[in-house]
Amino acid sequence: MFKLKERNSNIKTEVLAGLTTFLTLAYIIVVNPMILSDAGVPFDQAFTATIIAIIVGTLCMALLANYPIVIAPAMGLNAYFAYSVLGTHDISYTVAFSAVFVTGIIFILLSLTSFRSKLIEAIPNNLKHAISAGIGLFITFIGLRLSGVVTQHESNLVTLGSFRDPSVALTLVGLVITIVLIVRNVQGAIFIGMIVTAIIAFFTGQLEISGLVSTPSLPEGIIVANPITSIADVINYGLYGVVFSILLVMLFDTTGALLGIVRQAGLLKENKLEKSGSAFFADSVGTTVGAMFGTSPTAASVESSAGVGAGGKTGLTALVVAILFLITAFFSPLIGAVSNVAAITAPSLIIVGSMMIKSINEIDWTHFDESFPAFLVIVAMPLTSSIANGIALGFIAYPILKMARGKFREVHPFVYMFAVLFLYQLIFLA
Repeated sequence: MFKLKERNSNIKTEVLAGLTTFLTLAYIIVVNPMILSDAGVPFDQAFTATIIAIIVGTLCMALLANYPIVIAPAMGLNAYFAYSVLGTHDISYTVAFSAVFVTGIIFILLSLTSFRSKLIEAIPNNLKHAISAGIGLFITFIGLRLSGVVTQHESNLVTLGSFRDPSVALTLVGLVITIVLIVRNVQGAIFIGMIVTAIIAFFTGQLEISGLVSTPSLPEGIIVANPITSIADVINYGLYGVVFSILLVMLFDTTGALLGIVRQAGLLKENKLEKSGSAFFADSVGTTVGAMFGTSPTAASVESSAGVGAGGKTGLTALVVAILFLITAFFSPLIGAVSNVAAITAPSLIIVGSMMIKSINEIDWTHFDESFPAFLVIVAMPLTSSIANGIALGFIAYPILKMARGKFREVHPFVYMFAVLFLYQLIFLA
């Protein structure tokens, strides 16, 4: 089934690769429910839904595409869902999950056609890189703010928090521990750093543990199940911009991660991705199922590269990861206690943000008509606390500057269409 001999691998190597990927990605089952619960989603609901989305999406990737890639809630999109969609729209999280569900359905349809690749090709590369960098800054800002390292200021809006504050001190200690582990190339550095920080929090009285294991539960049951009702919610609440923003980020995240990891594994043939439809289908199913139970959009995780680096080359690696996440579903009391202490999870947000911003190196800063729209995307996301706003401003500015230089023919018609839609959204729907 997994073509182990054909890909020059074996069961032992694949299992060890799966364990490596799991340790590298395990922080997501703490951070993702924490972010969603901060926006009002019940923690147990978000935790179990996160596990379900990972298992379903990853199993599809393992069994249909046979790639060593894990599907998991995307960092950045979870923050966008919690702090932008729910934070700026007067809607319940049930309605917000309807928007995610509709996006997943659209992504499934795109996975069955060539329109997906055409859409990706239409978006200027500089805007793609800027979106990733902007999300990185946004995530880092959230980590700094939740932990108190950055706090409110009457005239300057934000300022540096007090280092005497226990939460700030614990965050900085956890950050130092984690970055040292990363520099020392320790596998699963973020997860291990979180564990060490949690132990420190326990002995300093900041972490209280009332239980270790329990049966997985969904307090709210299935949140979204009817596609017709979900589409009606998107229309009634004008969530077109939300759906479009999520769709764009999912396209870029999954495409970039898939190509990079498959190339790393030596499975990219003639610069083409085999079974690309199945791979994108796995991601879209993860998003759709996740929204039904109560978690944010999924994407192919870049952390899968850790497992590939350990020798993983087939879907067996992903299957092992899915099994390990299934086991963690029984530890919600412990993980819930950890997620309640922002200082334990904040270092992971800050570090993941720093990793995402590296795409800024790929932006063409020599031409103003290319660099300024990218700059708007990057600065607008953290400063407006909205991924959608950043994308909108960048897409609006790009064709304007191109037309000013007489290069309007270089702009794809899709970009003009997106610019008009975003402008309409900001003026009439914001």
